[in-house]
Amino acid sequence: MSLYEDGRAAAFETGMRNRRAVLGDTHVDAAEAKKSPVTEKFQDFITRTAWGDVWNREGLDHTERRLLTIAVLTAVGNDGELDMHINAAVRAGVDPETIGEVLLHTAIYAGVPNSNHAFKLLDAAVDKHSK
Repeated sequence: MSLYEDGRAAAFETGMRNRRAVLGDTHVDAAEAKKSPVTEKFQDFITRTAWGDVWNREGLDHTERRLLTIAVLTAVGNDGELDMHINAAVRAGVDPETIGEVLLHTAIYAGVPNSNHAFKLLDAAVDKHSK
């Protein structure tokens, strides 16, 4: 349930649907269970803005957004979010070869070490989800 009773509640509900579609119920349920009074407003904010607005916009489909997210997270070296999004993409059926092409392209523009690490995460995700 959103912290707000105003129009932001609709964005929260849309965001929660997108968040579950992209990351999976298991991940979202675990994140929701870990919410605290300190993190509750931040979780509401990202659910409404990232998932309820940006991930809901026309112009890019969820596969394109997944690939773009993987490229950006690789570029900035955000391992925790990167691993989560690689696993979510593989689990959703995004072709690992396509993800690999994104990582190769990212290596040129954002650095080989970050892409090298992302390839290791992709390899582990493919192994995990192909069993």
